[in-house]
Amino acid sequence: VSERTRNGGHNKCTGIALLYNKETSNTSDVRLKLTKEVLTIQKLDVVCTRGGDPQLNGGAEHKVPVVISKMFKDQVGKAVHLLRTAGEEVTITVRYLREIPSFLKLPLGSPVPSAGQRVSSPLFDSGLHLNGNSSNTAPSSPSKPSAIEPKYEKRWLDAVSLPLLMARVSKYKAVTAKLRSNSFEVCALDGTSTNILQFCTAAESTDWLQAISTNISDLTLENMKMINRYCSPDDQIVHMAWVCENPQANDAGPSSTFKFLALRGPSLYIFRSPPVSGTDWGQAETMYTLYEVLLKVHKDCWIQAKFYLGLQQDEDLQDGEPFCFSILVGHGQSHTFSVEMTSDLAVWEKSFQRAVFMEVQRVGSKTYMCSSQSKVLCLTIDFGSGFTCSESSSKSILWRYKFSQLKGSSDDGKTRVKLLFKNAENKQIEMKELEFSNLTAVLHCISSFMAAKVASVDPVFVKCQSISGKYMS
Repeated sequence: VSERTRNGGHNKCTGIALLYNKETSNTSDVRLKLTKEVLTIQKLDVVCTRGGDPQLNGGAEHKVPVVISKMFKDQVGKAVHLLRTAGEEVTITVRYLREIPSFLKLPLGSPVPSAGQRVSSPLFDSGLHLNGNSSNTAPSSPSKPSAIEPKYEKRWLDAVSLPLLMARVSKYKAVTAKLRSNSFEVCALDGTSTNILQFCTAAESTDWLQAISTNISDLTLENMKMINRYCSPDDQIVHMAWVCENPQANDAGPSSTFKFLALRGPSLYIFRSPPVSGTDWGQAETMYTLYEVLLKVHKDCWIQAKFYLGLQQDEDLQDGEPFCFSILVGHGQSHTFSVEMTSDLAVWEKSFQRAVFMEVQRVGSKTYMCSSQSKVLCLTIDFGSGFTCSESSSKSILWRYKFSQLKGSSDDGKTRVKLLFKNAENKQIEMKELEFSNLTAVLHCISSFMAAKVASVDPVFVKCQSISGKYMS
C-alpha cells in the first residue's frame, strides 16, 4: 500500500516493498519513504520505549533475551554495541532457537512478562535463562522491583538513506538485457544501492519508479539551471541523465554498462559517472560534435505513437526488450543506449533535436574539404543559403543550391556521394559527385542542417523551442 502526494512539484510517497539482497538471496519487508531529495529504506525493529536505559536495550536488565532473527552485512546491532562497551569481562550464553520467541509475537506496545509469571516460549521452556538458571520456571523476582515496567514496540527504523541527486534507477536483470516487470534498484552517486526493491504488481512498481525518476529529474534540472546560470549561451546544458549502454553484436565485453550522457553546447558527452565539478567535464570518456551524429529511436513507430495517444502506458508493456535509441557516429559505428520508460525515450529524442537545432543556428555554416575529378574543393553547408561548392585555392564558386533543391542522394558507404539537385530554371535533375575522407560526418551534418531548417519554419517547433529556452534559464 502506498501513499503519494505532490508537494511543490515533487513526489512524496510512503509504502511497503520487499527488499531482495543479491548477496545473501534473502528477502525482507521494508518501508519506503520518498521525499524531494532522499529515498529512505526503513526496517522493522523492536525498541524499548519506556523503562530502563534506552542505551541498554539488551536483555538481562529487562528479563528478556537478545534475539537475533537475521543478520545483514556491515550492520552493527545493539548486542554488538553492548559488548564493545561492557568492560573487560563478559559472560554470554548463546543458543540457537528454531522458533521465534513468543516475546516478539506480543501485540505492539505490550510490556514484557513480569517477574513470577510463567512464560511459555521456546526460550524459557528450553531452560536457557539470562541469570544462568537451568530450571523450567521464570527467573525469581529481583530484590527491588523496577518502578516502571519496560515497554517494547515494533517500529520502522531508518536503515538506508539514498540522496537522489545524480542517482540512477534500473530495472535490468543481472547478466541480461531484459527488464524486470515488478522490481527495480536505485543507486546513489556514491555507489550506495537499495538492492532490489520488489512490489506486488507491475503497476505499483511503475508508480514508484515514476515517482523516484521524477524527483531525480527535478533535481537534475535544478542542477542544470544552476550550471547554465554561470555559462555562456553557447555552452548551455540541454539535457543529461543516466542510460544503459548495450554492447554491439561483435562486442565481447560485459552485457551492459551504465553511462551518463549530457547534451551541452556543441557536444554530446559520454561519461562513466556524472560530472560533479567543472574539471569533470574535461574527463568525458567520449565526445561527439552534435550536428555530425544522428539519433535513431528504436520502435518509435509503435511505442511512442501509442504513448502520446495515451493508448499504452509503461505498465502495459510485457517484461522484455528495453526502450532503446542509437547514436550513429560514422564509419559504421554507433552506440546503443536503453532507458527505463517510454517517457525517457521521448525526452531524449526531443532534447537531441533541440540541442542540434541550437548548435546549427549558433555555428551557421560548416565547410568540408572534398575532391571531384582530381580537383580539391570545399563544400559549405550554410543554414541560410544551403549548399555551396567552391575551389579550395581560388575560392571561386562552382555551383550553389538551396536545401529545397536537394531531391536525393546515394553513396558507396565509404568516401563517395552523389547529390541530386533540381535546377530552379529548367527543372532538370543535376548530379554532383564528391569524395570525402569523412563521408559519414558530412552526411550527418547535411541531415542536421536540413532538419534544423525545416524546424525553423515549423510554428509548433519554434513555440516549443521558445518555451524550452525559458524553462532552461
